[in-house]
Amino acid sequence: MGANIASLNKRGKFDKSLIAVIMPLAWPTILEQALQTIVQFIDSAMVGRISANASAAVGLTQTVTWLLSGLFFAAGVGFLAVISRAIGADDRDYAQRTAGQAVVVAVIMGLVIGAAGMALSFVLPTWLGGAEEIRRDATIYFFIINVPMVFRSAIILFGALLRATGDMRHPMLVNAMMNAINVVLNFFLIYSTRSVSLFGFDVTIPGAGMGVAGAATATAISYVIGGIAMTGLLIKSDRGVAPKKKYLKPDKAILKRCFSIALPNAAERTVVCLGSTVFTALVASLGTISLAAHSIAITAESAFYVPGYGFQAAATTLSGLTAGEGDEDKLDRMSETLMRITVFCMFITGLLLFIFPQAMMSLFTRDPQVIAQGTVVLRIVSVSEPFFALTLSLEGVFNGVGDTKMPFIISLCSMWGVRILFTFLCVKVFGMGLASVWMCMIADVITRALCMFARYRSGLWKKGLFTKNHPAAE
Repeated sequence: MGANIASLNKRGKFDKSLIAVIMPLAWPTILEQALQTIVQFIDSAMVGRISANASAAVGLTQTVTWLLSGLFFAAGVGFLAVISRAIGADDRDYAQRTAGQAVVVAVIMGLVIGAAGMALSFVLPTWLGGAEEIRRDATIYFFIINVPMVFRSAIILFGALLRATGDMRHPMLVNAMMNAINVVLNFFLIYSTRSVSLFGFDVTIPGAGMGVAGAATATAISYVIGGIAMTGLLIKSDRGVAPKKKYLKPDKAILKRCFSIALPNAAERTVVCLGSTVFTALVASLGTISLAAHSIAITAESAFYVPGYGFQAAATTLSGLTAGEGDEDKLDRMSETLMRITVFCMFITGLLLFIFPQAMMSLFTRDPQVIAQGTVVLRIVSVSEPFFALTLSLEGVFNGVGDTKMPFIISLCSMWGVRILFTFLCVKVFGMGLASVWMCMIADVITRALCMFARYRSGLWKKGLFTKNHPAAE
């Protein structure tokens, strides 16, 4: 990969060698995201076959789940930025010492966040305004998936360490295995024992009949297996991030550098997820049907984000490695190319979403009211896909070089000053429905994209980047 990255110095923005550098880093994450989306689809479809209440119960706490997982991802961004820059500068010893600190952080964060999540599960559904009939299932679901959170921490943070070295394939394989396990366990845990007709024969399929609890249990088991597998891959890694016992003691200097990058990113994710939680609570006030349509539509829309997240991962790794090499011109050309590719790909996926929204909703539910509302909002949100692509690609670049403070400020202002404020007015003041809520969400997406692009064009994200005073620099 080093030779390919070096070739960026000699080529233009869209030549073949540049694409050849980007795609090996992007495609494993695209495939990983696609597999995760398929499993999420299957999970939602299986729960949706139980009832609209079951879908609403799972969807009610979804944004808080994103919040807790987002804290791990934020820590991963900090460690990835520092490690990728060290590897780009050919400082393998520093990369390995940083990886040791990541192991310590993963364990502590996993235990603390898991305990907090389990404690919150008993009050969260009520706080979010969930209807009485879905609170019990929502509590059970959220509690179970938080039990193995230390394994979830290992999956995310150790995966970030591997990606910092350019190893996208092994984290993808672990997540593919987890997804397969989740699907199989869903099949047996959600439904009761039943008979199905197969080639003219009646076949008895065993099942635990656990419903929503079964879906949560399947997810929890997949976390445990995935965490063990990702830990094994990290230990065996030959790319300079395999942890050594002597580096497992807290190192204040390294932790300070990593968290100077991670904390603003964590704050951004917190702001977005808390805003999404309030957003979901406002949607919940519209009734169970609207909440179910909202939750399922978000799941359906996630399929069309897949290319964006793949190129975002490539952008994060490549920008960190390039910053470590100290080549500003190469960083500019790489960033521009990634941005344009991502926007183009998600323009295509947005077009598909606009054409086939009803078919997407029908994958997850049979309720005609849920399908009707979800179809409307999916068609509305399809126009914002290129703007979301712009945000994803620029976030990847900024995260890779350690510029996380201004994206936090942009997210804070956009989420609360646009999405939440106008959603509150639409729902509570003007008594409008789900379509107006999604219009507010689109306004937030577009605002954030334009602000991020202005930040990119200003060049301020590179200020001090190629000096030793930068937080991601050696």
